[in-house]
Parts: sequence; structure tokens; C-alpha cells
Amino acid sequence: MSQLKRNILANYLGQGWASVMGLVFIPLYIQYLGMEAYGLIGLFAVMQTWLSLLDMGMTPTLNREMARFTAGAHSPQSICDLLRSLEIFCFSLAVLIGLGILAASGYLASDWLKAEKLPTAVVAQALSIMAFVIALRFVEGIYRSSLFGLQRQVWYNGANALIATLRHGGAVAVLAWVSPTVQAFFLWQVIISLLSVSVYAATVHRALPDPALPPRFSREALTGVWQFAGGMMGITLLALLLTQVDKVILSRMLTLETFGYYVLAQSIAGVIYTVIGPVSAAIFPRLVELTTQDDQPGLVSVYHQISQLITVLTAPAVMLLSIYPRGIVFMWSGNSSLAENTALVLQVYVVGIFLNGLMRMPYLCQLAHGWTSLTLVVNSVAVALLVPAMFFVVPYYGAVGAAWIWVALNIGYVLVDIYFMHRRLLPAEKIHWYFFDVLLPTGAAFGIVMLAQQFQPASYKNRLHWFIFLMSTGILSLVATTAFANRVRSRLLTIIGQFLQGHTPELKGAGN
Repeated sequence: MSQLKRNILANYLGQGWASVMGLVFIPLYIQYLGMEAYGLIGLFAVMQTWLSLLDMGMTPTLNREMARFTAGAHSPQSICDLLRSLEIFCFSLAVLIGLGILAASGYLASDWLKAEKLPTAVVAQALSIMAFVIALRFVEGIYRSSLFGLQRQVWYNGANALIATLRHGGAVAVLAWVSPTVQAFFLWQVIISLLSVSVYAATVHRALPDPALPPRFSREALTGVWQFAGGMMGITLLALLLTQVDKVILSRMLTLETFGYYVLAQSIAGVIYTVIGPVSAAIFPRLVELTTQDDQPGLVSVYHQISQLITVLTAPAVMLLSIYPRGIVFMWSGNSSLAENTALVLQVYVVGIFLNGLMRMPYLCQLAHGWTSLTLVVNSVAVALLVPAMFFVVPYYGAVGAAWIWVALNIGYVLVDIYFMHRRLLPAEKIHWYFFDVLLPTGAAFGIVMLAQQFQPASYKNRLHWFIFLMSTGILSLVATTAFANRVRSRLLTIIGQFLQGHTPELKGAGN
């Protein structure tokens, strides 16, 4: 099995397991803590995402540079000096991040958040503990990106699966048997984050060859990557504004409980990213190698194959989540009230995530070429339109209005960004991407899911009935989507043929 196939498989197993751990325990978090406390957990995710801006583009830069190191573009000395320089920078920022959140915890608890059941003191304590978790997760990012760039993805996913089990399963154990409080939840996250940072850091340093001189802080090493890192920092800032400003506005305008429902809907829709993430994480180092070697035919082949694969893997799930949102949430949680309060936002928001996911391969292709200016320009225009729209729409239409803005934004990306990206990098491939990579397989998924409506359960009382219906519809939709994706279909048939050929016994003594 090739390195790329091993990485994709490992990413699906590892990140898939981590995502399952994150989702399966959410109903238990809500059961032990209540919806308001779960709103705090949602706020934790938002703050962690926003503060990723402060890494100044370090994580994607390290991913790319480690991949370039494996392709021969770095010496052991230069890559170790770069890592040490970014470590020093990152650890310093992590301290400032933790102290900043700690100082602001009182204001956030009393003036920003609208808690109705949790005492202000409890919210402030939770935010204070949260500060340490966010700082540690911030540091973890540079080692995670280094491991992916070095293509140590098989090892990472095994470790990540174990840590995710401890992070989420252990949190439930703490809530059930030690203390059912949000403070206890975040204290457990501190312990697991300390463990993960230590393990990942040690592994990265062992994976790199020993340099001639001890690694040191090097201004020259940082200067060599500043242009790409600066572009990534700008992209990160704009991406945060595009994907997180709705949560900031809603956390201020909605009650903490209602905000919790909104975050829950987004978390469920975000499962789509867990399908896309393993593929894109595995393919990016390969794209960097192909562009470094100027292998345009190889790049085109991988580009279309993975673009189709992303559509095949996501379109059936998106159609189910958009057409049967209440049934899916009920089947997952067994809570009809939870399903009712999240269904409408989930139904709309997941369409935007699907469109955003389709942009992953075009975006990675740009980064592999070191081209960040297009995304910067397009995101700048989008932010200029998005932020005023949020302030206008959210007060009148609330969470659902914010979800529709997210959909409109990503329609613009698919129409505008794709045009300019293909014109420069892959001028003959745009129509192929639209029609064969996206429209045909997506249309097949949509047709099957719509036809299945006449067979859906009549009520929201039996989770097993919904499970059987959704699973059957999803499998049929996946088969139809694969059938209409020519590159994925041909590759799958080749693999099946090789498997059958390898397992066909030889006929001995034929004719005797």
C-alpha cells in the first residue's frame, strides 16, 4: 500500500474515531451539565478557533516546510532551526493567551454572556480554567502540523484516537463519578492537553534527523518563510471572520441556552469536515511534492481524483442532514426536544459546509503553489459583505438568518474563487471540476435521498426505525454517487479487480 493510501486510511480511522468520541458524548455532557454549560463548551471551541489567528500562520507553514523537507528542499539543520524558532515564538504567545483570557474571565462572565441558570462565579471559574486549555491546545498545533508534513500520519492518528478517547470518555467519567460541574470538565481537559503536547513534541523531535549543530532560534529561518506565513496569517484572519463572527454576535445577543443549541447544530453539521479532513491532510504533502517537481500531469490527475472523492464521501451525508435533520438528531440523541431546537439551523448550515468543503482541493492546490493572494482578496471582499449582513440579519432572523448568510457566502466562493484559481493554475480543468467532480455525483445523491422521502418513519418515537431508514438511504445514495463519479468509480473497480485476482485460486491439473 502506498504512503498516500496509508495516510488517508489512517486519517479516516484516527480522525473518524476522534470525531465519534466528540459527538457520542455530547448528549451525556448535556445530561450532566445542562444546556447552558454546554453553551460554555461551545464558547470554548469558538475562543480556541479565534486564537488560532495568533499563531501567525505557523501551523500551515510548518506543515508545508516539513513536506518540503521530505522532498529535499531543507537540510536537517535548517528544518530543526525553523522548528526551534517557531517553538519559542509559540510558547511565548501561549503564555500571553492564557493570561489574557484569565484577565478577561470576569468581564465575559458578568457582562458578555447571558447565563440564566449558572451563577456568574461558576461561569468565571470555568472561563479561567478554559484559559489554560486553550493555551495548551495552541501549542499542540505546531507539533500536529509538523507530524502531518513529515507524513507521520499513521502514528499521529493512533495517538490522536487514544487521546480523544481519554479527552471525551474521561470527561464523562469525571462528570459521572467525581463532580458533575463545568469546572471539573475543563480541569480534565487541562490534564489531557498536557499529555498530548508532551507526546506530540517528543515524537516530532525524534522524527527529525540530528542537525550538525544544536537547534537554535534563527531569524534567517523565519525570514525564509515569512511571505508564505504572512499570507496564511491573512487568510486565517479572514477565514475566522467569515466562519466565527456569527458565533461572536450570537453569543452576545442570544441566551446562553439558545446559543448552545446553535453551536450544537454547527457541531453536527461539522461532521462533514471530519470526512474531508483526513483526505486533505493526507493529500497536501503529495500536492507540495508534485508542484515542487513540476509534475503537472500528476497534479491534474490527483486534483480531479481527490475532488471527486470528496464529493462522493460528503454529498450523501449532506443530503441526509439537510432533508432529514430532525430525524438524524433524534436518532443520535433520543431527545425529541433537542431535535426540534436544532433541526432548522442544521438543515441550512450543512449546505454551506458542503459548498465550503468542495473548495478544499482548489484551496490546497493554491497553497501547494505558494499562492495565497487570491484567497486573501476573495476573503477580504467576503468579509466586507458578511459582517454588515450579520448585523442586519441576525437581530431579525436570529440563528437561521446567520446560517443562510453562510450558504450565500459559499455559493459566491464556488462561483468566483474557482474561476480565478483554474484560470491561473489549471486552465483546462474548470468545466471538468464543475460537471464531473461536483454536479454529477451530487445530483445522484440528491435524487436518491428525495425519492426515499415516501419511506421515512411517520413519527419521532422509535430511534431504531430512523436508524434503519437513514442507513439504508445513505448506502443507496453512496452507491449512486460513486456510480456517477467516473474517476472514483474506475479506481474502485480497479481495486476490486486486483483484490479478486489476488484471491482467485490457481486451477491445478486442469484437463486431467
